[in-house]
Amino acid sequence: MTRFNASRWVRSMAGGVIALAIGAGAVGAACAQSNDSGVAPAGMPAVKQSGDVSYVTGGVGLDESHALKAAAPHWPVELLFAGPGSDYLSDVHVDVTGGGGSVFHATADGPYMLVKLPPGDYVVHASYKGEEKTQAIKVGGAHQKASFRWNTQ
Repeated sequence: MTRFNASRWVRSMAGGVIALAIGAGAVGAACAQSNDSGVAPAGMPAVKQSGDVSYVTGGVGLDESHALKAAAPHWPVELLFAGPGSDYLSDVHVDVTGGGGSVFHATADGPYMLVKLPPGDYVVHASYKGEEKTQAIKVGGAHQKASFRWNTQ
């Protein structure tokens, strides 16, 4: 007759949980960064630069959308662009100002944009088909998410 050893089972399960946690952390870190060659993990668009600011944009297609959503918590700023009926938009012109001037400027390749801004107070200006929307954000500590919605398709 086989005897159940509770302490051995608990140690075995704890080891499995730790391995899963380490693996999940490695996947999250991989989603947040590209490698030295500038190639991003599968599904993740390549990281770009605008001056001293790193960013990634996209989300057209399911793989890209999932990769960006998974990586978002690892970036200080997440921007989302949508039209009527929550239709996702691209070609949104983004300008971030702070400290008396523009600190970031780029055009979104899809509905998601992740931006690595240094800590500070900023205003995000997002323009789509000539209509500008603005939101103030404070970077530092918690992940910031700003959604912009237009009535124009």
